[in-house]
Amino acid sequence: MATKRSKPQTAAVNKVLIANRGEIAVRIARACRELDLSSVAVFSEADRKSLHVQLADQAVCIGPPSPLESYLKIDALLDAARTTGADAIHPGYGFLAENADFAARVEKAGLTFVGPPADVIRSMGSKLGARTIMTKAGVPVVPGTDSGSNDASKIAAMAKKIPGPWFVKASAGGGGKGMRLVTDASQLEAAARAAIGEAKSAFGDDVVYVERRIERPRHIEFQVLADAHGNVVHLFERECSIQRRHQKVLEETPSPALTPALRKRMGEAAVAAARAVGYVNAGTIEFMLDAEGEFYFLEMNTRIQVEHPITECTTGVDLVQWQLRVARGETLAFTQKDLSQRGHAIECRIYAEDETKNFAPSAGVISVLREPGGPGIRVDSGMYQGWGVTPHYDPILAKLVAFGEDREVARHRMLRALDEYVVLGIATGIELHKRILRHPKFVAGKVDTSYLDEYANELLRPRSEDVPDVAFVTAALASALGTGRAPQSSAGAANGDDVASTWHTTGAWEIGGAR
Repeated sequence: MATKRSKPQTAAVNKVLIANRGEIAVRIARACRELDLSSVAVFSEADRKSLHVQLADQAVCIGPPSPLESYLKIDALLDAARTTGADAIHPGYGFLAENADFAARVEKAGLTFVGPPADVIRSMGSKLGARTIMTKAGVPVVPGTDSGSNDASKIAAMAKKIPGPWFVKASAGGGGKGMRLVTDASQLEAAARAAIGEAKSAFGDDVVYVERRIERPRHIEFQVLADAHGNVVHLFERECSIQRRHQKVLEETPSPALTPALRKRMGEAAVAAARAVGYVNAGTIEFMLDAEGEFYFLEMNTRIQVEHPITECTTGVDLVQWQLRVARGETLAFTQKDLSQRGHAIECRIYAEDETKNFAPSAGVISVLREPGGPGIRVDSGMYQGWGVTPHYDPILAKLVAFGEDREVARHRMLRALDEYVVLGIATGIELHKRILRHPKFVAGKVDTSYLDEYANELLRPRSEDVPDVAFVTAALASALGTGRAPQSSAGAANGDDVASTWHTTGAWEIGGAR
């Protein structure tokens, strides 16, 4: 039975406060400009010179660098909205984007929340609750327990009734927090105890449950879009199997694994899932696909996804604009039969990380930046030359997208674009992306969520082996042109300083994370 849909919004949206930072805040500000809406950037003291601050029509400082004192401070965000006269708030992704209490506070303040209603976010925020809703809607779920507990012995007993291996998962979890893989039944209770403790620390909710581990799954997500008038469509799939520590690294669409028949089935299940919860605005239904072609509901992301640009490239639909249009009460201008996929798109996430130091986040000043361009290339970025990458937030800097008439054209364009991409002063994953794109398994489209771990010896190498000559040439030119310092190579910090050691990993990365 479908959840009762919220009353259609008819509020006028004229000024949008962007409750986020970095490349997604830049993306939203640009969408506002194209819709003739005013935008308000918020920033911490560490982000005073950030690009999103420069591009918005107004900007308000909301606190110190710590996310808990700035981007996660609901009162400060609402005060900024009132002060600037904003009538809507777009949360982006990460931070408070999937926080039901924040959405409820925005609604209570008489502002428009650019996202689903608070009750929908709350219902999907519980993995156990979401499993129940999806089961009733006929959407396949991973075999597992129907209830959860904070009693480790009880969890172990329930798990033993399900064929292993098992995942013990936090009901309120995400990004791999509060999750343990168990292959030996004798270790279930200890794993459950550890997951319970981590779930309590990370989410303030110590309830965990158990799911059977799907062997070598692919991670396939479907983009959905719903208005407040009962119209729901999907905009096809994204292949997100290339992950590290449960964080996506590279995405593409269409998925090489889906046949037209399977795509149709999964798309219909995604729409059914959105209808079941009474969804409004843009969201994503995440599935696991096993080797036999069976798929299972994993979770729903009640926000815009990091990888939304590849869907925009292949469908021609501006998802961020439609988030804003739905928020002000508009009806979708298309139906499912109007939508189709065209060509192929690949996205590489450009993280400020150093693979030679176990992917430790890298902070520092971007001394040289040269972004790629040309046919079929899109760069969504929050950085610029001379900007300082701080140690306080999620390390995603930019998203590089390549689009072509088929997968091979898109792959070759991405390789060309990565060769053109020069970022000096911090470490990035640009060279890792090149290795992935050239790897035989990727070329053949034969990847699953274990890919990076399985082929780590082939894909992960000392960065010194991969720094292209153009990087050194660019660095020398920058120095000769008088930048005031010799730009450091992408291998690490200037003067050999280990700036990554100052990164505060106690929650900030996960809080602002982009799953």
